[in-house]
Amino acid sequence: MEWCRRAGGVSGLLCSLSLLSVLLDIQLDGVLGATHAEIEHHLEMGRKLLAAGQLAEALSHYHSAVDGDSKNYLTYYKRAAVFLAMGRSKSALPDLTRAIELKPDFLPARLQRGNILLKQGNTQEAREDFNMVLQRSADHREAQEQLMRASELEDLQEEAQAAYHQGDYSGTINALEKVIEISPWDPKSRELRADCYIRMGDPQKAIQDLTPAARLSNDNRAAFLKLSLLHYSLGEHHESLIHIRECLKLDQDDKDCFIHYKQVKKLSKLLDSAEESIQQGRHQEAIEKFESAMTTEPNIQFYTNLAKERICFCLVQLQLATEAIDVCSEAHQREPRNTNILRDRAEAYILNQDYEKAVEDYQEAKEFDSDSNTISEGLKRAQKLLKISRKRDYYKILGVSRNANKQEIIKAYRKLAQQWHPDNFQSEADKKEAEKKFIDVVSAKEVLTDPEMRQKFDAGEDPLDPESQQGEGGGQRAWPFHFNPFDSGGNFHFKFEYN
Repeated sequence: MEWCRRAGGVSGLLCSLSLLSVLLDIQLDGVLGATHAEIEHHLEMGRKLLAAGQLAEALSHYHSAVDGDSKNYLTYYKRAAVFLAMGRSKSALPDLTRAIELKPDFLPARLQRGNILLKQGNTQEAREDFNMVLQRSADHREAQEQLMRASELEDLQEEAQAAYHQGDYSGTINALEKVIEISPWDPKSRELRADCYIRMGDPQKAIQDLTPAARLSNDNRAAFLKLSLLHYSLGEHHESLIHIRECLKLDQDDKDCFIHYKQVKKLSKLLDSAEESIQQGRHQEAIEKFESAMTTEPNIQFYTNLAKERICFCLVQLQLATEAIDVCSEAHQREPRNTNILRDRAEAYILNQDYEKAVEDYQEAKEFDSDSNTISEGLKRAQKLLKISRKRDYYKILGVSRNANKQEIIKAYRKLAQQWHPDNFQSEADKKEAEKKFIDVVSAKEVLTDPEMRQKFDAGEDPLDPESQQGEGGGQRAWPFHFNPFDSGGNFHFKFEYN
């Protein structure tokens, strides 16, 4: 037993179990033969499975052993060992207590219970167990050391409380770090440190403390509610919903938890539904849902920012350039470093044929995210469009928007072709100017009514640009008809098709 005592911890506990198995056999002598055999079988299977690391299976056999002999302190002690090996200290504690009730002078159970109580921050009860061990074994080194750690813990707890009441939250955190090293299973210390982090404006660290703290108590609804509120304030509505449901599992009638649950559920449903609408291409419907989300939660900035960002995106997808620029600009003011907003506003500027601003937005976005292929490709395309626009922009020539359909393009073409037909002008100077404009109008119609050529132009390439034709047999752009009516010179009359 001396070697096992020096090993300490779970290892010492398991060692003690092996040495005490003989005592267990003696205890079973008074049990009826059949029951004795069954219990002995369960204990042997539990021992083998525990040694093999199959903890859940081992626990099942120890349950059966306890049910078969509820008066034997060693069966409780062995089951406690499995609980500890599984990291379930709260479950081990009742078994250790029952073992002590059945045999008050059973020191291994006293020592293990004292260790658990100390880790839970319960110094008073832990002291009682360590002192009981020392009464029976005055030179028990582990009990002596743990008794000293209990005194150290009490001093640190007092230091943390004093700093907290003085408003020294940084000092409180420093003291609590040492407290939690000794008592990592103490929910109160973690909750106090979480409160300090909240007061210091660091909700993420508060969440790191509250998450285990909520599980360390049997009924910690307040911690689950606080966790849910913190996640909600950070825009993490799914996590918020998970934690508030945990609170309601403990008490479905908890008023505070239920009120918050309704709010989180409503907002989360709206946001999820809006994103689903986007995925399905129903962008106007998504806009309406994001607007409802802003009404549902007007006080937390994150959700308004998110809604503005996504509405900006939807308006671009709907090709509503003016509205998109307005919303995207407001969203950009809220989040200047948000590259999604800069990208979407750049696309809105492209729709509005304001290529210089589109380039500026893409360049700014690239400064914040230089590794994004989407931004890099968007910048190149905007730069191409800007270059082309300084030469010739077919949309501007016809006076149509970039999202104009074929019928709108042909209608604009007919009007301008009639306006700039050279036969409408008398002087040579006017006729030459009209010829130039007429060719531009016909070229614009040719490109924008041909899906392949329009796609190239929208991507930043002019399919009729002489520079792009250099590798294709010459540097002169061909007249879009089968002949150029202006090459013959002199007076001429011709007809052209409008569609």
